[in-house]
Parts: sequence; C-alpha cells; structure tokens
Amino acid sequence: MENKNVDVKIALDVLAVIAGLAATEVDGVAALSGGLTHEHIAKQNAKGLSKGINLNVEDKNVRINMSIVIKYGYNVKDVCGKVQDKVRTSLENMTGFNVTGVNINVSGLED
Repeated sequence: MENKNVDVKIALDVLAVIAGLAATEVDGVAALSGGLTHEHIAKQNAKGLSKGINLNVEDKNVRINMSIVIKYGYNVKDVCGKVQDKVRTSLENMTGFNVTGVNINVSGLED
C-alpha cells in the first residue's frame, strides 16, 4: 500500500473544544469562564467557548489563552499548572500541533 501525503485541516472550534474539555478534566477546575463545565462542552461542542478560550494559530503552532473558575480550597498555582500540562498534552497528542503556550486567567472561585 502506498503512503500518500494527506492535508488535514482542523477547525479552530475543534481545537477550542479539545482545550476546554482538557481543562475541565483537571481536579479543582469548576468551569471555564462563562460557566461552561465539562458536561456543557461535551453536549454543546464549540458553542460559547469563545468566552473562555482564545487561540492564536500560525502554521502548526498554537498559543492558547483561557479563563477558568477554580473550586474554592484548591491551590490556584497547582491547578493552573495542571491545566497547562493537560491542555498542552491533549492538543499535541490529538492534533500534532505544537503548543507554544497555555496562558491561564483565573476569573473566579466557586464553592
């Protein structure tokens, strides 16, 4: 069987969904900014993700800016570090993109 080069294009909405789902899987994250939880993202796909996630893509490099709400009682620095690692790993593994940065803005705390 012959290997052919295939050009795959991934919509920005798909990248945002992957990043949002990855972030909300981290223990201590209550939601993305705008109240989107893991379940909301999975059901709604990309609807409303622009409130919490901004992507800058050049070639195969992506930089992510996202706002999250952290659960009260969790260490903010630790949760943000875990979110950065999870988002980077998920995007790189699922898309082949090089994640050049994951910037986190903590927009609130939730009980």
